[in-house]
Amino acid sequence: MQLADVRAAGASEATKISRLLAESIRDSYTEILGEIPTRRLVSTQCSLPRIRAEIEIPGGAPGWLGWLVAAAPDGTLLGVAAGGVPVPGEGELYALAVTPEARCTGVGEALLAAATDRMRAFGATEQRVTLPTEDDPARSFYVRAGFAPLTTTRLTRAL
Repeated sequence: MQLADVRAAGASEATKISRLLAESIRDSYTEILGEIPTRRLVSTQCSLPRIRAEIEIPGGAPGWLGWLVAAAPDGTLLGVAAGGVPVPGEGELYALAVTPEARCTGVGEALLAAATDRMRAFGATEQRVTLPTEDDPARSFYVRAGFAPLTTTRLTRAL
């Protein structure tokens, strides 16, 4: 699978981002967390009004660096990521999701690299991510990328 690009999300992509993120959360966590906790996670992480506002204010909120999208040559969204530097020197990855069809094709790595570049440009010397559960299926992805556990659900790496 060839990526056309990883770029900042456009305002017109908020609905697609919300849907992709919700689908990824349901696919990844329903069996692990159960239906009700997964619904709560979707409702807090995939709020369309919040995503719309976040796309419109990159750089407008302290430490917020915005949403990124990875798109196929035909424009289909393959993955999304969001992050910031909420504390000087500490990058935080708030979301990274890839469609089931695009997993293990380099899309996640490309999104992580782009988010990392943004964080470094904003002064981050380390990067963190919090997983919803210690059994998170993405844990191995982050460990391969150099993250190490701070706690059972919080991972970090030096940049």
